[in-house]
Amino acid sequence: MAVETEASAAADLALSEANINWDRLDKTRFHVIGAILFTAQSGLLHPTTVVKTRMQVAGGGLSHMHGFSVFKTILRNDGSPGIFRGFGTSAIGSLPGRVLALTSLEVSKDMMLKSTEGFSMSEATRFAMANGVAGLLSSIVSCAYYVPLDVICQRLMVQGLPGMPTYNGPFGVIEKVLKAEGLRGLYRGFGITLMTQSPASALWWGAYAGAQHVIWRSLGYGDDAKEKPSMLELVTVQASAGAIAGACSSIITTPIDTIKTRLQVMDNYGVGRPSVMKTTKFLLEEDGWRGFYRGFGPRSLNVSLWGTSMIVTYELIKRLSVKSMAE
Repeated sequence: MAVETEASAAADLALSEANINWDRLDKTRFHVIGAILFTAQSGLLHPTTVVKTRMQVAGGGLSHMHGFSVFKTILRNDGSPGIFRGFGTSAIGSLPGRVLALTSLEVSKDMMLKSTEGFSMSEATRFAMANGVAGLLSSIVSCAYYVPLDVICQRLMVQGLPGMPTYNGPFGVIEKVLKAEGLRGLYRGFGITLMTQSPASALWWGAYAGAQHVIWRSLGYGDDAKEKPSMLELVTVQASAGAIAGACSSIITTPIDTIKTRLQVMDNYGVGRPSVMKTTKFLLEEDGWRGFYRGFGPRSLNVSLWGTSMIVTYELIKRLSVKSMAE
């Protein structure tokens, strides 16, 4: 038993930079650095979100064009500000949500890992399960905050398209939505977001943790590992695991994302408030089953780039936020 404990400790030491738990983090530094780096990352990926959203919402024009053609069309018609519509609102509005999401993710992951110690399951399964549950809980906690923000940003992205209203900034969106539908208008798509994003988040984080664990073991960082992986190995393995998790997620979640996006921004469904069933029926009548995969190209690119860059950025944030020995 002592030999097993020593071997496990050696493995933990070897991969200490790959498995930084909540107790080792300086919480203030973690959130400040996280806000800066995640805002920069969101800015780089925002144009793909704008392209994807316009393809999902537009009628016969943009919806049947390739993602790059839509990108060029937006640039030609609106200039560079067009591909960054809604970014300011998203960047500033996301800050409190990131604190909620990151804290709940790390705290719940740490609790799950501690509560499953000694269970008769493989390490890969244990890490995947802990991360999956953490992703699920983090998504549930942040959903109540992010859905109204998502509604506002999506409407800013599609204003100017045929049949779409124009708004005087984010507060103009809030004013119009509240006047027309009340508070529940800002929560369009909340149910479908909660039911789909939470399992998707669980899938992503579980796949990431499991993939990373398997890759590390295949590289020889098992129970007898004595040397720490290099920085290049850390980044490469974490980026690869993020790409694998992103690939799994994008194929499954694109149809739901298309329905959610249209539900949040479109009003031309006849009498009554838009619903998931009404939105789905309208999309089927308009474009058949392939309509559910509108924007799949840019969304797949967005999810893959997001998954890879997010996890590399996230793991970097954690490494930069580790408490010093004196602390």
